[in-house]
Amino acid sequence: MAGRIETKHYAAVDIGASSGRVLMGWVEDGKMSYEEVYRFDNTQVLSYGHSCWDIEGLYEHVVRGLAAAREKTGRVPVSISIDTWGVDFVLLDENDEMIGDAVAYRDGRTDGIFETADKIMAPSDLYERTGIQRQPFNTIYQLLALKREHPEHLEAARTFLMVPDYLVWRLTGVKTNEYTNASTTGLLDARTCCWDQDVLEKFGIPSRIFLAPTMPGAVAGELIPEVAEAVGYNAPVVLCASHDTGSAYLSVPARDEHAAYLSSGTWSLLGCELPEPVTGPAAREQNFTNEGGYERRYRFLKNIMGLWMNQSVRREVNGVDYVEGKTAHKAMLDHQIGFGELIELTRAAEPFSAYVDVNDERFLSPDSMFDEVKAACAEAGQPVPQSIGEVMRTVYCSLTASYARAVANLAELTGREYTSINIVGGGCQDNYLNQMTADACGLPVFAGPIEGTCIGNFVVQMIHDGEFADLAGARSCIARSFDIKRFDPSK
Repeated sequence: MAGRIETKHYAAVDIGASSGRVLMGWVEDGKMSYEEVYRFDNTQVLSYGHSCWDIEGLYEHVVRGLAAAREKTGRVPVSISIDTWGVDFVLLDENDEMIGDAVAYRDGRTDGIFETADKIMAPSDLYERTGIQRQPFNTIYQLLALKREHPEHLEAARTFLMVPDYLVWRLTGVKTNEYTNASTTGLLDARTCCWDQDVLEKFGIPSRIFLAPTMPGAVAGELIPEVAEAVGYNAPVVLCASHDTGSAYLSVPARDEHAAYLSSGTWSLLGCELPEPVTGPAAREQNFTNEGGYERRYRFLKNIMGLWMNQSVRREVNGVDYVEGKTAHKAMLDHQIGFGELIELTRAAEPFSAYVDVNDERFLSPDSMFDEVKAACAEAGQPVPQSIGEVMRTVYCSLTASYARAVANLAELTGREYTSINIVGGGCQDNYLNQMTADACGLPVFAGPIEGTCIGNFVVQMIHDGEFADLAGARSCIARSFDIKRFDPSK
């Protein structure tokens, strides 16, 4: 009698702007499951006046997390893959030593950078070539800011690696520029999927530092002996869609092409998948972006501020500095206010409503999100929120109004009618936001799965290993594996 076939397990390293984790995923009885085995904070450090990522600390956590994968499950993963946020990078010199720091995208070094950049190349020309939205933190602008502050760093650089590329290199000794993350730089030709040599030349960025983009699904290499010894096993590292949004979109169990996708987290990424980029004037004016996806799909989407504002308000109202002298809020210091309690305060503030532009740069990293929202309302002639609940209502109203505009613009730009919205990621747990989104957009909302990014990470590994024949098969499995909640517009 044949023995039972052992279930294959896969390790996903998923790192966001505030935390990271390592998970083990598998398919059994036709359903996908996963288990978190390690979690860590991703904190920024101040270095020479800049906000930077602790890149060495991230690498150490990845190694510890991969060791925990085996220790906690008793399984050796078939493969490993890493995804992170986009745009940020590391430079290596001729000896493979890191040059400077891994500066974080919210750092102020790119303040006012458009004035310099637009003299080099018109924004319309840059968008036509790269298809990437105009954001001050785009890699192209970060490199321009670096060139202005430390030209010697670019002169000494021999290798450009984005954050997940760097971690893959530390694990395997193999350098790659994974395509989906490379597409967020604003330096990749949207149609050829190669580095745009004309853009590099005009911006004075040395082309020698870039590697030919590698598509997700490729194997970077196996763990180097030092890492294999530290984690207790060896396994190949497969390149997933290493930009976390690229992985999150793979987890969307959409029923047809008429579903708009929303990856909901610190950022809200609302859009769809297309076979070709859209880089015309109308798309540029609406600031839609064409990010690279798995199998050379294009994620045509609008980057919206997302839950960063909610998270900032929560951190602030839980802080001593905010409540000092404000007796109405002092009692709340006795405990930390969770998101559930914030939502209850928001409900209590109904029907208060006011609207701000959630994509205004003033909300990227204000000293006080609470005060910034109030000031923006006052300047716009909107009702000015006073309580925590009223500020949160303003954020929710503004966010969902932005979603509604984005869906309408998406339909206009793609020529498609959208009949539903699929929300994945941590933000899909916010049922208050889900219902407000359905009401604002006038469309049914399907919320789930929650762990969209790590599921998408697993999907690429599983397709590579033959667990699924293709993406359609993986999405069918996702639809039957996880709880998907429906929210219809209120009548």
